[in-house]
Formats: sequence, C-alpha cells, structure tokens
Amino acid sequence: MSDYGHDLVFGSFVTPSGGDPGRTVGVAVLAEQVGLDLVTFQDHPYQPAFLDTWTLLSFVAARTSRVHVAANVTNLPLRPPAVLARSVASLDLLSGGRVSLGLGAGAFWEAIEAMGGRRLTPGQGVRALEEAIEVIRQLWDTEARGGVRVDGEFYRVLGAKRGPAPAHAVPIWLGAYKPRMLQLTGRRADGWLPSLGYLQPGDLAKGNAIIDDAAQQAGRAPQDVRRLLNIAGTFSARGRGELNGPAEQWVQELAELALGEGVSTFILASDDPDDLRRFAGEVAPAVRELVTAERDRGTESERTPEPELAPEAELAPEPMAAPPVRPSRATVTGGAFAVVPTPDDGVRRSDQQVWDESTRPTGPAPDPNRTYTPHEQATGAHLVQIHDGLRGELAQIHDLIEQVAAGEIDAGAARSHINTMTMRQNRWTLGVYCESYCRIVTTHHTIEDQSFFPRLRARDPRLGPVVDRLEQEHHVIHDVLEGVDRALVAYVGSPDGLAELRAAVDLLTDALLSHLSYEERELVEPLARLGIA
Repeated sequence: MSDYGHDLVFGSFVTPSGGDPGRTVGVAVLAEQVGLDLVTFQDHPYQPAFLDTWTLLSFVAARTSRVHVAANVTNLPLRPPAVLARSVASLDLLSGGRVSLGLGAGAFWEAIEAMGGRRLTPGQGVRALEEAIEVIRQLWDTEARGGVRVDGEFYRVLGAKRGPAPAHAVPIWLGAYKPRMLQLTGRRADGWLPSLGYLQPGDLAKGNAIIDDAAQQAGRAPQDVRRLLNIAGTFSARGRGELNGPAEQWVQELAELALGEGVSTFILASDDPDDLRRFAGEVAPAVRELVTAERDRGTESERTPEPELAPEAELAPEPMAAPPVRPSRATVTGGAFAVVPTPDDGVRRSDQQVWDESTRPTGPAPDPNRTYTPHEQATGAHLVQIHDGLRGELAQIHDLIEQVAAGEIDAGAARSHINTMTMRQNRWTLGVYCESYCRIVTTHHTIEDQSFFPRLRARDPRLGPVVDRLEQEHHVIHDVLEGVDRALVAYVGSPDGLAELRAAVDLLTDALLSHLSYEERELVEPLARLGIA
C-alpha cells in the first residue's frame, strides 16, 4: 500500500485527430472550461491522420489560460532532444509555465524508420532515453557554466549554448512498463506515466517498488516521482466492471488507486464532452475530498491515540476532514451554547421563489440548562465555518459575472472558475456539512446506512422533518446552480442575455443564503448535543 502524498491532478487524453481540427481543439478547451487541470495528446508523428502534437499543444496553450498541456508521451526517436528541450522551454515561457514533458523510448519502429528515425532495441531505447534526459536538463540549466556536453552513444551535444530556461521546473514523466525503464524512472524522472489498460493486476505495486528502490539507490526519495495514470472507462447507470458504472463507482475506484497505489494524476482518455464534464464535475472533486479526508484522518490517528469510547458514543462517525474555512465567528469555550447561527436578513434579489419558506419545519428547542464542552462548541461552529466559505464563493460568482459584463473575462472562463467551487462540486446531494464524511463511508461501507442525515434522524427522531426538508432544498439548489450554468452557456451565443444571467445568479443568492441560515438555525445545536463530529 503506497500513498506518496502528492496533490491530486485530473486531466484529459484527447485524440489529436486531423479530420476535424476545430473539434479537437474544442475538446481541449472544454477540458479547461469544466475545471480539469491538464490536457494531453498522444504523439505519433508518422500517423498522417493526426495533427502534429507539438503544433497542437502550442495552439491549445494559446487558446487557454489555466490548464497545463503535455504530450502523452513524446516520441523521442523522431524529436531530437536538444531541439525538443528548446521547444518545451519556449512553450513554457509563452504559456506562463503550463507545460510538462512526457517522454517515451519509442514504439512502432517500422513507422519510425519510415519517417527517417533509427530503429533501436529495447535496451538501446532505454540508454538513448537516459542520454536525452541529460541533454534536456543541461540545456534548461542556464545557471551552470559552459556549454552543454553529452558525448553519448546515441546523442552527441558538444558545446551547445544553454537556454532558454523554462518558466517553471518542467517535470519529465516517462511512459514505462519494463524493469529497465522503471529503474530509469526512479533514477532520473519526475513522474511515471503508464496506461491502466496495458497493466496487469499487481503491476502498479510492482512498478512502484522498482521505482522506489531505484530512487533510493540514486539518493532520491520515492516521493520525488509522481505517479500518473492514463485511464479509460464508461459512465453507466449500473456497475459492469472496472471504471464502468456510475460516477460514485469511479470515485471509489480512483480513490483506492490514489490511497493504495500512490496514483495522484488521473488522465481520462475520451473525446466525449459529456465524459469530460462528468469526470471534472462529479468524479474529480469527490475523489479529492475522499482522499484528503482519509489522509487527514490517518495523520490525526498517528498523532493522537484513540480514546476509549463511552457506550453511547460507539456509533459516532469518525472525525471528518473539513475543507479550508474561515476562522470561526463563535467561541469554543465550555458552558452555555454560544455558537450564533447566521441570521437571514430577509433581503431578496429575485421575484421568483423556489420554495415556500413558511412551510419549513423546526426542530426541538434546546435545553436551556444544558452545558457544552469546548469540543461540542467547536462542532457547532464548524458548520458555520463551512457555510462562510460557501457565502464567500457566492460573492466570487457575483464578481465573475461583473467581470463578464465588463468584458474582462469570457463566459467560458467564468464557467471554469465556478466549476472548481465547492458549492458546484458537491452537487448538494447530501449537504455541505456531511460531504467529506459521506465520501469516507462511501469507501468503507455504504452511503445509505452510514451517511450524516440518517445519523441525525437516529439520534433524535424529532429532527426527521427538518432533515427531510434540508435534503429537498439541497436538490433545489443544485437545479438553481444548473440554471446559472445554462445562463452562462446562453450568454456565449447571445451577449444580450446578461440580464438573464444576472437573474439566475440573483435567484441562486436568494436560495443559498436562505438555505444556509435555515440549516444553521436548525442544526448547529443538535450537532453539538448529539455528538456528530
């Protein structure tokens, strides 16, 4: 079991088809708009049906502003390393530090020979790749004195001037499967990039072991090598196999690969826009939350011995990892309950109403004589903290819309920002407070019998009507968010639709602020009283 602790990255593996260049570029641009971190293209210069990968990467980098780009992986036998190094550094400078370098030793040797390349044996390919890495790193190292000198078996660079230096430390990822390539990855590379479809059960663990051992022998740490993985699959209503099922199944399987096999970058091979939207909007954020929660839980268990539980506390869920939040506005000292729910100011921006607030049920009144420990006080304040983060994101949405109206950014960029926000990612299916916890139990048990709201119902049945109403409102808010997204899409095709866009955001503001205040009013005290941390 390996988890190297790297931040999680999600990307796309787009076919560089030349049949419809506009669509190829459009799929890559969509990857940024839906919130993915990386766009990659395979590199087969001998394939006449494909666009040239480095030309395509340059064009896509110019059409985007945030997403990183890489070849997956560069065909080294047809791209001399000294020239490649300058191509990569140049694009990295032009794109503001958004380029990574995937490298492969070569395949399809008959096609390579037909294009003027040299056929190599597997052993020669590994040696040539190691020499190429040396050439590339020396050319990028502009702090060193003198010219580049690599007098190798396959590449000879005798005194070439160094530079340009890339805008950032460009990582080198190797597409590797065999032991010699894996050892080279551990010695010299920054990442291991295989494809899941080419691996047999156990190959990830075996590859990690070889890379780790080679890294340590070279005086490096195993964590110096990021573990990436090309994946492919099918989104379907029912599970039919590995990465063939609903998004929840994908989340479980990718989280297991991250926590158990050390994979921290998942690159989806698909040209289907719907697949990219689901991967970015449903799978990626849920995997991030689950992995973060598990890592934080592991760190906490190493730091603090497990306390003995009282019988009534045995059903309490394990501590959950919270997303970054603002400092609490409430005290966490012991005594009377002092966490103040955020009041609803009654201001409404929209004439439309998505629900009747007068029909909201209320829970039981708190016991005025009960006292609360500092830990219980903190539990109640935690919900307010998370909601403060969502309120802050709502203000960001208003700011984004004003930037669109002023022509400072386009609607596509606004969608990309909104898709990365917590309120957009969690889809409101189980409530913002329980999201991290629910992701944990999805991995270990089932969400139906261990989720947050059923625990509230079980601990205090009087909260049942409140919980039911909150769940209903979560789904309504998700629909309202979809309305904002539709308005953004419509605005792209009709710039005079700004009024409709503002109206959609006003409706979201009314619904969200009202809902958050209601949830705090009804749940901050029960969370502390019932011991649901």
